[in-house]
Amino acid sequence: HSPLKATVPANESTVAEVPSEIVMDFKGDIRLTRVSMTHAEHPSVDLDLDGFDGFISDYAIPLQSMESGVYLIEWRGLGADGHALNGSLSFTVE
Repeated sequence: HSPLKATVPANESTVAEVPSEIVMDFKGDIRLTRVSMTHAEHPSVDLDLDGFDGFISDYAIPLQSMESGVYLIEWRGLGADGHALNGSLSFTVE
């Protein structure tokens, strides 16, 4: 399996400004199939995964800047071992 090892910003952290990207570091190689972002009252939007091909362990995904508040990032993917994976992380922008 290839669980999510670390993220920037860290899960449940508070940051001063909206980051330009979300960094996701997986324990093993994974192919992300969908990453979506939900912020406050805004509808969920899919983040752009076009620049990523094949199975890799580190992703730096461009993030659309909204405003302060809680951001929820939900992801789905396929591990190199064939297992379907999914999860979420959140952070707050002051």
